[in-house]
Amino acid sequence: MSDLTSVAPANGAESGAPANDAPYRCLDDVIFEADVVVRSFANLYGCRIGSRSQVGTFVEIQRGAVIGSACKIQSHTFICDGVRIHDGVFIGHGVTFVNDKLPRATNDSGDLQVDSDWELLETTIEDGVSIGSGATILGGVQIGRGAVVGAGAVVTKDVAAGATVVGNPARSIADSKAGHQPAHR
Repeated sequence: MSDLTSVAPANGAESGAPANDAPYRCLDDVIFEADVVVRSFANLYGCRIGSRSQVGTFVEIQRGAVIGSACKIQSHTFICDGVRIHDGVFIGHGVTFVNDKLPRATNDSGDLQVDSDWELLETTIEDGVSIGSGATILGGVQIGRGAVVGAGAVVTKDVAAGATVVGNPARSIADSKAGHQPAHR
């Protein structure tokens, strides 16, 4: 796995720009490792993208987010500050990450909130995870190596390595089957 805590390029692999050319994308203060592809209409700023990763259209990756190597981020996905995605991760279409459990527009005084008015909750997505389209990942969770998050799931707590979770709130398929009662006829 790449060193995801550092903002310096790994092994001198920084290419300075995506490997492809695409119109209508905003790339500001991004560290790109080698052979990264970023499609049109993407908005990336202050983040780091690992080698051979691909970022789809209409994706926003905020300042402070880190994407590992060989990841695939599908269209319409939002990745906020505090999210650390390790290597070989698939993020489906329209996945949303959240980094604050108590989002508010204003503070107790009625002023618009500033950074000191809320707590950043970090989220870790380990190697080889697959997150289905439309899933929402709440802040402060860890999704273990090789886990699968089903389409539309809302992840509110940690997911064990290798587990498959579905639903709202997301629950392990193994847990769901254990509690399943057959229908009466």
